[in-house]
Amino acid sequence: MSKWSNASSLQKINNPTNEAYEAKIHAPEITFIGAEEQPDFATADITFYPDKSVIELKSLKLYFYQFRNTHISYERIINTIYDDLMNIYSPKRIRLVMKFNVRGGITSQLTIDSDWKVRGGKEEFNDWAKSE
Repeated sequence: MSKWSNASSLQKINNPTNEAYEAKIHAPEITFIGAEEQPDFATADITFYPDKSVIELKSLKLYFYQFRNTHISYERIINTIYDDLMNIYSPKRIRLVMKFNVRGGITSQLTIDSDWKVRGGKEEFNDWAKSE
């Protein structure tokens, strides 16, 4: 368990099929405490290829709520969320893209994909290479 989050709120639902499919989840209201103790805002787009379980969406919403009073950097929050989702759901693939609102005239977008070789993936999907 991460010192930055409590993943125990994340709940699983049994995957109803063994067939391949992709779930896309958009979370537009992630809030946390950023630099200078100021509130920060982000959206998360999750592309999820389930294995044995799928994400119960209400629990994901509650999981995101816990960051509201957490002082955390962009790089730490995306890695924390990615690690928690991988540990709880063990998906065939997950791609997490977080877009952070304007702060000081600059926006940021961070991405992690379990398909990347550096993340232990096989780079079998390669769709990420075309989009970046």
